[in-house]
Amino acid sequence: MDIANKSSRKFKNPGFIGVLGGKDVISRPIHSEFDLILLSNEGITKQSLESLIGYLGISKKAFSENILDASVKTLERKKSTDKLSKHTSSLAIEIAKVVEHALDVFEDEEKVKGWFNSPIRALNYAKPIDLFYLPTGLKMVDNILGRIEYGVYS
Repeated sequence: MDIANKSSRKFKNPGFIGVLGGKDVISRPIHSEFDLILLSNEGITKQSLESLIGYLGISKKAFSENILDASVKTLERKKSTDKLSKHTSSLAIEIAKVVEHALDVFEDEEKVKGWFNSPIRALNYAKPIDLFYLPTGLKMVDNILGRIEYGVYS
């Protein structure tokens, strides 16, 4: 592989809709925060959740038990097109927005996975992924990403 060609390729962030499986999976157009509320109320599909998990660098079991506080077997029983609860959907959408921000900052999926799963000094040495189960934790992680993005020591 030519190194010059590799470095000239620009990273394309899929956006949070892409993180959730793309427009084929999330067919509702999103133009505002209110559209996100409607999407949450409708429920995203298990397929969307599985797409999101692929960006986090953790297993479906770890995601289910540590972030959703649900048994992985509960998730496994669902078909890929089954809709999830509005609470689960809302949390997944908020996580996808943080993943989108991390992809903007690091411009590499593997770096994002590594960062999410590494202790971060600015988070009291917690791993960002360990804070995803709470909206406050997601906001903290998103704030740290903003600081990194703007060159503030984090």
